[in-house]
Amino acid sequence: MMLSHTGNTGDDYSSLAQTQGYSSPDFSLAVSLHRERNKLTKMVKKKSDVYSVEIYGTKDLEKTETGDKDEKYKDLKGNKKKKKTEDLKKELDLDDHQLSPSDLEEKYGTNISKGLSSARAAEILARDGPNALTPPKSTPEIVKFLKQMVGGFSILLWIGAVCSWVSFGIQFAQGAESPFDNLYLGVVLALVVILTGIFAYYQEAKSTNIMASFSKMIPQQALVIRDAEKKELPADKLVVGDIVEIKGGDRIPADIRLISAQGCKVDNSSLTGESEPQSRSCDFTHENPLETKNIAFYSTTCVEGTATGIVINTGDRTIIGRIASLASRVGNEKTPIAIEIEHFVYLVAGVAVSIGVLFFIISISLRYKILDSIIFLIGIIVANVPEGLLATVTVSLSLTAKRMAKKNCLVKNLEAVETLGSTSIICSDKTGTLTQNRMTVAHLWFDNQIYSADTSEDQITQPFDQSSPSWTALSKIVTLCNRAEFAPGQENHPIMKRVVVGDASETALLKFAEVILGDVMNIRARNKKVAEIPFNSTNKFQLSIHETEDPNDKRFLLVMKGAPERILERCSTIMINGKEEPLDSEKAEAFQTAYMELGGMGERVLGFCHLYLPENEFPDTYPFDTDSMNFPTSNLCFVGLLSMIDPPRSTVPDAVSKCRSAGIKVIMVTGDHPITAKAIAKSVGIISATSETVEDIAKRLNIPVEQVNRRQLSDGSSREASAAVVNGMELKDMSLQQLDEILCNHSEIVFARTSPQQKLIIVEGCQRQGAVVAVTGDGVNDSPALKKADIGIAMGIAGSDAAKNAADMVLLDDNFASIVTGVEEGRLIFDNLKKTIAYTLTKNIAELCPFLIYIIASVPLPIGTITILFIDLGTDIIPSVALAYEKAESDIMNRRPRNKRKDRLVNEQLAVYSYLHIGIMQSIGAFVTYFTVYAEQGFLPSTLLGVRVKWEDNNINDFEDSYGQEWTKYQRLYLQWTGYTAFFVSITIQQVADLIIRKTRRNSIFQQGLFRNKVIWVGIFSQIGIALILTYGLGHVTALNFTPLRFQYWFVAVPFAILIWVYDEVRKLFIRRYPGSWWDKNMYY
Repeated sequence: MMLSHTGNTGDDYSSLAQTQGYSSPDFSLAVSLHRERNKLTKMVKKKSDVYSVEIYGTKDLEKTETGDKDEKYKDLKGNKKKKKTEDLKKELDLDDHQLSPSDLEEKYGTNISKGLSSARAAEILARDGPNALTPPKSTPEIVKFLKQMVGGFSILLWIGAVCSWVSFGIQFAQGAESPFDNLYLGVVLALVVILTGIFAYYQEAKSTNIMASFSKMIPQQALVIRDAEKKELPADKLVVGDIVEIKGGDRIPADIRLISAQGCKVDNSSLTGESEPQSRSCDFTHENPLETKNIAFYSTTCVEGTATGIVINTGDRTIIGRIASLASRVGNEKTPIAIEIEHFVYLVAGVAVSIGVLFFIISISLRYKILDSIIFLIGIIVANVPEGLLATVTVSLSLTAKRMAKKNCLVKNLEAVETLGSTSIICSDKTGTLTQNRMTVAHLWFDNQIYSADTSEDQITQPFDQSSPSWTALSKIVTLCNRAEFAPGQENHPIMKRVVVGDASETALLKFAEVILGDVMNIRARNKKVAEIPFNSTNKFQLSIHETEDPNDKRFLLVMKGAPERILERCSTIMINGKEEPLDSEKAEAFQTAYMELGGMGERVLGFCHLYLPENEFPDTYPFDTDSMNFPTSNLCFVGLLSMIDPPRSTVPDAVSKCRSAGIKVIMVTGDHPITAKAIAKSVGIISATSETVEDIAKRLNIPVEQVNRRQLSDGSSREASAAVVNGMELKDMSLQQLDEILCNHSEIVFARTSPQQKLIIVEGCQRQGAVVAVTGDGVNDSPALKKADIGIAMGIAGSDAAKNAADMVLLDDNFASIVTGVEEGRLIFDNLKKTIAYTLTKNIAELCPFLIYIIASVPLPIGTITILFIDLGTDIIPSVALAYEKAESDIMNRRPRNKRKDRLVNEQLAVYSYLHIGIMQSIGAFVTYFTVYAEQGFLPSTLLGVRVKWEDNNINDFEDSYGQEWTKYQRLYLQWTGYTAFFVSITIQQVADLIIRKTRRNSIFQQGLFRNKVIWVGIFSQIGIALILTYGLGHVTALNFTPLRFQYWFVAVPFAILIWVYDEVRKLFIRRYPGSWWDKNMYY
C-alpha cells in the first residue's frame, strides 16, 4: 500500500514503484497517513535545520544544525575529522528536483540543447576534481601484519622474551651455569608470537578495502552533449552542468536531474535496497530528493527506457560518494573479546610484576646480590606468562569459525566469532534477510471472499478453492495479461527456482499460475495475443487482447490488470460465482473493504477485469490500434483482486523467538514502506501479536496520537505502547535524546523508510545504551552501519561487494536463522575460552612456586625454564584446544546476553580459584614428588634447605647428602634434572584432573558426560604421550634437561589429582544446591 505524494488523490499507482510498490486505496488509513506525511513535509520545509551539501564551489560539506545538545552528544572541539563524519551522517538537502529546466540552466550555467563548452567544463573539472570516489588511506599489509605481532597476548610474550634475553645477558656475563636456557626461552617465545601472528594474519588476510568494491560500480563511459555535439567521454571527466543521455543497460554516470524521460526505469537496489525497478520521469513528485522521480543516482542502473538530464553532483558529492566517504570514515569498533584479552593481559602482567617485585625485595633482604635478584625477578615474570594461551585462543576461535562456516556463517575476523555471542541488539534489514526476496501471491479476493495462498519457499500446490467459475476467469487474466516469461531450458527445475525474464510482480503472477495451471506458455500460445498496451504510470493499467482457444467462440477476449481503484472505475459489472452482476454501491463497498484489509497487511494489490468483445463489431480481421484505442476500455467486468508480498522466510519466526528467549532485541531497519515493514515484523514476531504501537492504541481508543502514553513505566511493569514503528521522515527531525528515548522505552521497534545515514545513527544510538550491536545488510547503503556495528553481517547471495567488505561476517544463505546459530556458537566459545584460561592459569602457580621456594628456602631449583616451556607449549596445547569442542552445559540460549562491563572473560572468582585453590593443590602435589625423588637419592627435605649456593658451586665435587654420600657437580646436576622431570610429570598428571574438572563450571562431570567430547580424550592421551616421549625418548638429550624417570614417581601425584577432582565436584554441588548464596557468588567463575 502507498500514498500519493503529489497531494492530488490517494490513488497514485505510479508511486507504487516508488515506495516498493504498493497501490494505494483511497480509504481512511491511507488518507490519515497521507495527511501525517504532508504535515511532516511542511514541518521539514518550515524548519531551517536541514543539512545540506554544497552542489558546487570549493566547500565540501556544510553543517547547518543549530541548538544546544546534551554534553553526551557534543563533538570534540577542533576534531575536524569527526565533524566531517558527523556532517556526512546528515540527510542530503537538494532543491534541484524542484527547479524548472530554465532555473537549472541558470544555476549551472549550461544550455540544455548545446551543453557546456569544453573550456567551461575544463574550468569546473579543475575546480571540483574528477568524477570519481576518493580512495581512503589504506593500511599497508606490513602494518596489518605487525599489528598481529604486538596486540593483546603477543605484547605479554614479547615482554617475556626480552626479559629472558636480558637474563641471559646477565648470567652469561657472570659465567653462570646453563645461561643458554634463557636465550632458548626468549627465542621460543618470539617464535610463538611470530607463528601465531602469521596464522592470525593469514586467517584475516581478506582485505577490508571498501572503496575497491565501490570503484567496481563506477561506469566507464558516458554520452555527453558538449559544444552542441554528442561525445563519448570517460565518466570521470563529467562535471556539474553537463547534459548526459542514458539508455537501458547503462550505469548512471553521476547524480542527474532528469529533463526528459521515455519509459525510464532504474534499479536503485544498490542504494536503497528496493528490488523493484523504480520509474523515472521529469516530474517533481516528492519533497525528499531520494523519493522524487526526477533524479537518477550515481552508480545505479537504468534497466529500460531512455532519459536525458543535467549532472548536479559528481564524485564524492554524489549520494553514493557520501555513503562511501561515510563508510571509510567510520572506525571499526574494538571487539568485546579483544577488550577481554586486553583486560586479561593487564591482570596477568599485574600479578606477575607484583609477585616479581615482592620477591625481588625479599631476595635483596635475604642478602642476595642485586644481579641475582634481577634474574629472580625476570624468572618470576616469565613463569607467569601463559606462553601457550595465545596459540590456544587463536586456534579455538579458528575452529569455531570453521564450525560456523559449515552452518552458513563465514567469519572474516576471528574475534568476531565471540562478538556474535555477546550481541544484545540485532538491527536487521528486511528484504532478503527476514524475507525470501521475491514477490509471491499472498491473497486472492473473488466471489466476495478473501482466500489465502501458500507463500512458502517451495510451493507445489495451492490450497484455496479452485472450483468456482470466477477463479477460472481470474486465472485466465493472470496468465494472459502478463509479459513475464520463463528463461528457456528450465523444464526440469522446480517452478519456484526457475529464472524469469520480467519484473518482480509479473514473475510472482507467472509462477503462481504455473503452479496451479501447469504449462502457462502453452496456454498463451493457444490464446494468441493480437494487441497490447504495456503498463505505464499515466494509465496505471496493462491491457491485452487475445483470440480464445474455444473453437466455438470467435469473440476476442480483452484482459486488463492494474491499480485496483483504476480498474474498478472502468467496470460496470462484477463477476460473482461465474455470473456477471451489476456493480452497485453494496458490491463496491465489499471491494473497498477487501482492498483495505489486503492493503493494511502491507501487500501490493492488483485488480483484474475482462470483456468479451462482440463478434459483430470486432470480427477476426479487425485492425486493433493501441494508439487510438479503437476498442472499449470501460464498462468492463471486474473479476477479482490478487495481493502480493515478499513473504517472510519460514525459519525466521522461530529464530526471532529464540532471540527473545536469549534476551536479544531484534530491531527491523528497512528502506521499505512502514505498513509493509510492520506487517512483516508482526508475521515474524519482531512485533508480537499482543503488542500495539501508539497509532494502534489511538485507533482503538479513538483518541489523538498525542494523548497516548508513549513511554514504558520506570518499573517496566505496565506500558501502553511497547511497540514503535518509526518513519525515516520522523527520524530526520529527532534529536539524539529523542532517539535514545525510543530505543530505551520500546521493546519492539521497526524503523521504516530509513536512509543509510539514519541506519548508522540508529546503530550508534543502540551502542550508547551499552548494547553490543549486530547489523545485517546487503546494499551499498548498509556499508557505514555494517562497519560501525560491533559485528557487521553481510548477505552472501544478495550482498554487494561493498557490504561484504565492510562486514565482519557473511551469511552464505542470506538467512536470519543462521545468525541465531552464530549467536549460540559465540556464547559457547566465550564459555569455553573461560574454561581454557582457567585450565591454563592453574599450572602457573605450580610453575611459579619453585622459583619462590628456590629464593626463600634456598633449595636446588625444582624446575627449569626449558621444562616449563615443554608444559606450556607441549603437554598443555592440545588439551587447551580440546576445551573449544566442549558442548554447552545448559541451554545457553535461555540466558541474557553478557554485560560487557561486568561479565568478564577473566573475573576475580576465576583468578582466585585457579591460582589459590587448584593451583596451590597442584604445587603441593608437585613438591611432594620433588622431595620424594631427592629423599630416595639420599637428600632428606631438611638437608636441602639452605644448600643452594654450595649446590651450584662448580668447584665442589664432594657434596655430602643426608647419609654422608659424596656427590660430584655433574651428579648433582643430573639429580637436579631428575627433579625437573619429576616436577614436570607431577604437573602433567594433575593437569589431567584439571582438564576434566574444567569441562563444566556448574554441572557435575557425570551430568555433562565424560565421553561427550571425544577431543578431550585426545588431549589427555597427548599429554601423557608427550610426557613419556620427553622422559624416556629424549631423556638422554642433555640440552632438554630431562632424564628417564623411575616409573613409581609417576604415581606420587595421583592422590592430589583425585583430591582436585573431588574438591571441584563438591564446589559445583554447593553452587547447584545453594544458588545465589555466598558460595555461588564467590566460587562460580
